[in-house]
Amino acid sequence: MSEANPPTESAPRQHAVFFRQSGWLMIANIGSGGLFYLVHLLSKKISVAEYGAFGVMLAVAMCVPNMPLQMVFAQQAARALATGRQRALAGMIRLAWLGTFGLALLLTAATALWHTQIMLAWKLPTPTGLWITLAVVLLSFWLPMFMGLMQGQQNFFWLGWVNIVNAIGRISVAAALVLYFAGASTQMIAGVCVGLTLAVGIGIWQTRGLWGLRPEPFNVRELLGQIMPLMLGFGAVQFLFTADTMYVKAYFDPDKSGFYVSAGTLSRALLWLVLPLATVMFPRIVHSVARSEKSNLLRLVMLGTAVLAAGGALGLTLLGPWVVKFAFTQEYVRPATQVLPWYAWAMVPLSLANALANNLLARAQFRIVPVLLLLAGAYGVALTYYHDSLIMVLQTLGVFNLLLLAACVWFTWREGAAKTKREH
Repeated sequence: MSEANPPTESAPRQHAVFFRQSGWLMIANIGSGGLFYLVHLLSKKISVAEYGAFGVMLAVAMCVPNMPLQMVFAQQAARALATGRQRALAGMIRLAWLGTFGLALLLTAATALWHTQIMLAWKLPTPTGLWITLAVVLLSFWLPMFMGLMQGQQNFFWLGWVNIVNAIGRISVAAALVLYFAGASTQMIAGVCVGLTLAVGIGIWQTRGLWGLRPEPFNVRELLGQIMPLMLGFGAVQFLFTADTMYVKAYFDPDKSGFYVSAGTLSRALLWLVLPLATVMFPRIVHSVARSEKSNLLRLVMLGTAVLAAGGALGLTLLGPWVVKFAFTQEYVRPATQVLPWYAWAMVPLSLANALANNLLARAQFRIVPVLLLLAGAYGVALTYYHDSLIMVLQTLGVFNLLLLAACVWFTWREGAAKTKREH
């Protein structure tokens, strides 16, 4: 399942390898997702307000641009392996590693200055949780870097195991602290920190063959020209993935935000099924573009994403009350079930748009990036005005996800039309 520099493959062979790799990542994502989900079962042992505090601390870590970071390093690793520029990649890795550590120091200083205001705004019960969240943020910068390198190497076997080990560390520590030491949100975020530490350690070890090389100089301006559009484009998509929880925490009381987090946990589980398709597709397209090879994986990815996402949303719509009752306590059932269908179906266009955005950005079709940024900015502004109810928040999310999908479809069609014209 690890093919660092695969040769040109026939279409049947390419499809077989694609399904084998994406199938393994689906298994790994479902397994790790199930373990991640078990953490939320601990909500039955703590108050709704404490669960809401855990949700916002987790959402802070989710706001780290892990998607753009992983995609940048995946693109750079795949491109370097295709063109024989691994030593330049080693220099980039070391520079990014040092830069993220410097950023962590700045965040630590800012947190020390304004920790009281942050705790009041996010309604956190103890300062310890805030400091652990800061460590989680640093690890959340490092993990996508090394996961991106493994993705670019097409080392999907260990990429899947990183997720599983992360989840095992999270649930084992959180469960022990909550069940045996009467812990709450702070102890749950401590479990997140331990899981991330284990996952980062594996990522560092598995990519030592890249960052351990003697580095060579690289053109910083050329590098920025390659990675900035990826950072901005994937950052805008990730904002649409995660921002709603932060807004809900700011505008609603702790109990309502806790109910919202529960519905979001179940709905975002749909992404465990569909994201592996785009994860496998991205480095293969980067590799094929670098070698001027043809690839028709997008159709397979879109079909699989549509079927899995829509099927999952339909299942949550029909079985919502039973699923919520199984996952959480009785008090969650009515409020969470009211918003669950809206949340689940809002994930469907977002999943499809994410696959199309992966394809466009892998092919360096960066004309869509300003549109993605405009949509993300407009979404953030819209949530400040349209948040009278939890359903209104999700309606706003759904509208902007549909706009995102429409934009991705338009630019994909334009890219395909332009390619056809060039060939004729």
